[in-house]
Amino acid sequence: MIDAAITELVPLVGTRDACWAVGRSRATHYRQHPRSPRPPSSPRPRPQPAQQPRALTELERAAVLEVLRSSRFVDKAPAEIQAILLDEGTYLCSVATMYRLLRAHGETGERRAQAEHPARVKPELIATGPNMTWSWDISKLKGPAKWSYFHLYTIIDIYSRYVVGCMVATRESAELAERLLFDTIEKQNIRRDQLTIHSDNGSSMASKPVAFLLADLGVTKSHSRPHTSNDNPFSESHFKILKYRPEFPDRFYSLAEARSFCTEFYDWYNGEHRHSGIGMHTPFNVHHGRAPAIQHARARVLTTAYTEHPERFVRQHPQPPTFPTTTWINEPEKEKTNSMTG
Repeated sequence: MIDAAITELVPLVGTRDACWAVGRSRATHYRQHPRSPRPPSSPRPRPQPAQQPRALTELERAAVLEVLRSSRFVDKAPAEIQAILLDEGTYLCSVATMYRLLRAHGETGERRAQAEHPARVKPELIATGPNMTWSWDISKLKGPAKWSYFHLYTIIDIYSRYVVGCMVATRESAELAERLLFDTIEKQNIRRDQLTIHSDNGSSMASKPVAFLLADLGVTKSHSRPHTSNDNPFSESHFKILKYRPEFPDRFYSLAEARSFCTEFYDWYNGEHRHSGIGMHTPFNVHHGRAPAIQHARARVLTTAYTEHPERFVRQHPQPPTFPTTTWINEPEKEKTNSMTG
């Protein structure tokens, strides 16, 4: 009965008012009575010269396409082509007509000659011991006022996770980065051709003073690919540990406060923090070669516990957390063995 009432009312008041009058939603009505699809529209007839005197003839269209495809104009936009021809006293057709002809032949893509830059090579760096590969970056720390910042420079050894150098400054500059790198390399007694330093493509990281310094010291430099944070995972992860500490403040009210906090943090991080990526050792012990002896001592404790109560270890003999021997930035797929990746 409702359907019949709607059918009678639609020609008089329309579907919306008819549905309102009988208390049915239009969505329900359309779901039960879908509208018939519109018949396909016939293609627009192409004007012929006899019917439309403004249209180009076939010969004129062919002549325009020949000019557009010529070696002289093949890499130029139609607007530029028309301007050049007008300067030479020639008019072929409008810019819109040029585009219409090119579109009809599927040639409306980029016409200008453009340089093709090869894809940036993915950095693949390995470290089998301390002071082989460092990662460094700069992070902002909120200052006392809105839009004010202090800048934290941090250099981390990717094998040991040990922070070998850090500095808090009021600005980011290539000169400060150069000084920190030089002091840290000297402090760690780095020999020529021993070390690779990896960073992103920030202005300080890619600056000429830093590049010249590393070249003079025999240090290889490596950079992340643009917009690829995974190419610098150790620095990114390290800053997350810093900024997610419960005591990390919302902002620092002086440079001295920022430096004091970072000094305390790095003392804790290097000397007390048990890092899951290095078998729950501290970065200090790994960096200074103490981890193997600690690993053996842990194994002895577990062996004693197993000897006293073997029934408590159902599946296997207990072992301390695995201590990796190789660290990678972007480990090649074919070489993934007993290694860690950040």
